[in-house]
Amino acid sequence: MAHTLLKKGADINAAGGEYGSALQAAAVQGHTEIVSQLLGKGANVNVAKGLYGSSLQNAIFRGHIEIVKMLLEKGADVNAAGGEYGSSLQHAISRGHIEIVRMLLEKGVDVNATGGEYGSSLQNAIFGGHTEIAKMLLEKGADVNATGGEYGSSLQHAISRGHTEIVRMLLEKGAGVNAAGREYGGSLQHAIFRGHTEIATMLLEKGADVTAGREYGSSLQHAIFRGHTEIAKMLLEKGADVNAAGGEYGSLLQAAIVKYHIEIVSMLLEKGADVNVAGGKYGSSLQAAVFKGHTRIVGMLLEKGADVNAAGGEYGTALKIAQKLGKNKIVIMLLKRVAKLEGETREADE
Repeated sequence: MAHTLLKKGADINAAGGEYGSALQAAAVQGHTEIVSQLLGKGANVNVAKGLYGSSLQNAIFRGHIEIVKMLLEKGADVNAAGGEYGSSLQHAISRGHIEIVRMLLEKGVDVNATGGEYGSSLQNAIFGGHTEIAKMLLEKGADVNATGGEYGSSLQHAISRGHTEIVRMLLEKGAGVNAAGREYGGSLQHAIFRGHTEIATMLLEKGADVTAGREYGSSLQHAIFRGHTEIAKMLLEKGADVNAAGGEYGSLLQAAIVKYHIEIVSMLLEKGADVNVAGGKYGSSLQAAVFKGHTRIVGMLLEKGADVNAAGGEYGTALKIAQKLGKNKIVIMLLKRVAKLEGETREADE
């Protein structure tokens, strides 16, 4: 039918309907022979009518490699904007068509053009976990620090998806480890929030700032709140401040206590966390431990010199909290501590 219409002098560049031109329709449907005939008759390869962008974008969307090759040989514009994904390169990446991406790169496609749902081509590749494509883009000069997309940057995007190998490639290409993102603060905070220990390690090795914090708190606060013991240990080894104040619970120690992360509590105490700092929801670390009924942690705090007589919070002292809530074992522990202190005071007076 197409051959007959062409013989009768049909306008090969007439456009309309869902697919636009005849060439666009043939490209999206994968009709290689018809595409060849239309190109032979001088069809405009860069018409971009209809719903799916240009003929090149149509062919890419469906993965018709042979047609893509034919269109490129006829001078199809590799950088034309349009279609569902914004450009031909974005189309190819979204569909994971590695060979087509390679062809477009050989034709000089702009690797840093922005557009579509994911921002840059690099972010698009990262979203889909297309490691090989991401590598190709980086080799062609993709900007690792370009901003945009849902998470703000390529590095943040890779972290959000847990793509460890891509994160490694981005860092090797100079991605800024301390650039702020849109939702989780810095890259390190984001990795911790997601629980990606290996990625957090890589970021720390590249100089991620352990003290940086925004509305979501510091990296150490993130690690403690989420119970990521290994990450908390790394941060402490890198010099994170154990007494940094902030957050709902006032201190890092209180946060660890409330969440009952005993190993983290132990690490904080070993690193010199102040057991008597006041503030937060429960008044002090000891009061928080008593309120939550964490007998073992109460013992740890008392061994580190927690003040049993410090008042604050809703119920006053730790002893009053224990009595009010019926924490009898803790009441006994606290009374023994009070008695010991009183005895030491009498001996000192004598």
